[in-house]
Amino acid sequence: MKIIIDDKIPYIRGAFEEVAEVVYLPGAKTTPEVVKDADAIVTRTRTICNEKLLAGSSVKFIATATIGFDHIDTNYCRQAGIKWTNAPGCNSKSVEQYIASALMVIAEKYGLELNKLCIGIVGVGNVGSKVARVCRLLGMRVLLNDPPRERNEGPEQFVSLKTIQEEADIITLHVPLNLKGEDATFHLAGEVFFSGLNRKPFLINSCRGEVVKTEAVKSAVKSGQIRSFICDCWENEPDIDLELLDLTEIATPHIAGYSKDGKATGTEMSVQSISKFFGLGLENWRPSGIELPEKPVFELDGAGLSKQQIISKAILHTYDIRDDDASFRKDPSKFEQLRGDYPVRREFPAFTIVPTNIKPETLEVLRNLGFNL
Repeated sequence: MKIIIDDKIPYIRGAFEEVAEVVYLPGAKTTPEVVKDADAIVTRTRTICNEKLLAGSSVKFIATATIGFDHIDTNYCRQAGIKWTNAPGCNSKSVEQYIASALMVIAEKYGLELNKLCIGIVGVGNVGSKVARVCRLLGMRVLLNDPPRERNEGPEQFVSLKTIQEEADIITLHVPLNLKGEDATFHLAGEVFFSGLNRKPFLINSCRGEVVKTEAVKSAVKSGQIRSFICDCWENEPDIDLELLDLTEIATPHIAGYSKDGKATGTEMSVQSISKFFGLGLENWRPSGIELPEKPVFELDGAGLSKQQIISKAILHTYDIRDDDASFRKDPSKFEQLRGDYPVRREFPAFTIVPTNIKPETLEVLRNLGFNL
């Protein structure tokens, strides 16, 4: 069999070589001619898997090593008998880390006590659930909005979007991009959304660019309907609106889920799904060679620091979102290059803290965040 693999997918080289013919190509060079005699494709979001690419090919299975799958024409695949899979939750811990870093940065800048604030989480799937857990560990009041889950599970743990608009000091978006239907999320944060806000919240978008309407959020920042905007996902990437960039509090080039751990997990899920489909015997395959962080073991002295300040130091040691913001603002035209050459970022469990002068209750929070002590 023959497998076409996007050459930007990390840790995958060597996975299939003993059981298949493997061709590594940049996503942009995955053409109809290339896939014509392929049995499977392993891809990322930059390869559009639709009729134009797949018609007349022998492709039977597509695995995308990403959470999102709007680059796959699922209707066409169903009609053509092509199975597909994504990697749900693969980078959810990475986005959790991104949100935690953003919260600590704005808390430091604005003098916020997070345990006195309310955060509204819109979309409570793999990512939103982990963000909710972190926010509860930080002592925040957490409001959850997820209409599909509410219909399936009942209303007890969920609130309306209106309630979040009225009560949240911070709103973070973690929904898929749905263009139509009762759960449509395209331009969810548009003029109507912003006009209904009550507390001038911080708004964070780390899901899909099209969930936030560019012109509407620019107006919301200028008019003070929101206190500030933290943006990782943009409409029309990589050709983003530069005025919006200037108006954002923190701006990053769609890298919230770019930890090495998240990428490795997405690759693992893709390899194992193809193996299961074709019976290749790789169901227990695991990636190797994941890079270590620069300082995986670090001392943390809590003398004179509040609980929040201690936790902030730990989180920002693993990832300081301000570094990505500075790199991006320096040259926004390098949007794709910054993603492609993204530096090593490891999640909390890759780090060990050597603590001094830290109370047991704070150590327990650090442990629950995933740190080794």
